[in-house]
Amino acid sequence: MAIILKVQNLHKAFGGLRAVVDVSFQLEAGQLIAMIGPNGAGKSTCFNLINGQLNPDQGSIFIMGQKVNGEKPRDVWKLGVGRTFQITSTFPSMTVLENVQMSLLSHNRRTKSLLTNVSRLYVAEAMALIDLVGIADQAHRPCGVLAYGDLKRVELAVALANQPKLLLMDEPTAGMGPAERQGLMKLTESIVHTREMGVLFTEHDMKVVFDYANRVIVLNRGKMIAAGPPDEVQKNNEVKKIYLGTASS
Repeated sequence: MAIILKVQNLHKAFGGLRAVVDVSFQLEAGQLIAMIGPNGAGKSTCFNLINGQLNPDQGSIFIMGQKVNGEKPRDVWKLGVGRTFQITSTFPSMTVLENVQMSLLSHNRRTKSLLTNVSRLYVAEAMALIDLVGIADQAHRPCGVLAYGDLKRVELAVALANQPKLLLMDEPTAGMGPAERQGLMKLTESIVHTREMGVLFTEHDMKVVFDYANRVIVLNRGKMIAAGPPDEVQKNNEVKKIYLGTASS
């Protein structure tokens, strides 16, 4: 399968704090990789380096074979990178349809159309995405009145409007109940396979991680301490120490 993301020997420090230390991995099309670790492990810094919000001190990042070190977030986004956040970032006074239309306008370089009536632009495309994420019945409701699980699906539709090949998902199931978590991750898994995308996600719910990730990367104090299939990572003694406080001999 095509390599969507390749990270080589990534380093990032903030003064004397080494936030990311020699991190290397790759993500292929059709894969979901979970990046886990305790608070302060370096997960968010890794995401921000990949997304262009931070520049690495050392190392290289390749997206679809193109080196993106030093690129601005907008330029990284143009390569086909989407991102969802732990706290949803929709426009609460706008409807679900309008939120997705806005993302489509940006993707199609039609932001100047904001000076005109945008209600007729990309309606079919937006509705197709809203239907894909399973909330077609909510299309004309303001995001401010939606349940949190539905907001997460809106954010996913907004991210998909960019037709990403790489999707970065920061705590995608945060604040959701068990059934909602399973539903969102099953949906994400299906989209990844049908669209031949790659997903890198952070997650504190270990059931979600081990149920849906093809591979798991574990960070601690900026360093990779484990990486591999979920069943192997679960057996790793250093991982057990971090998450359980104990390890087998």
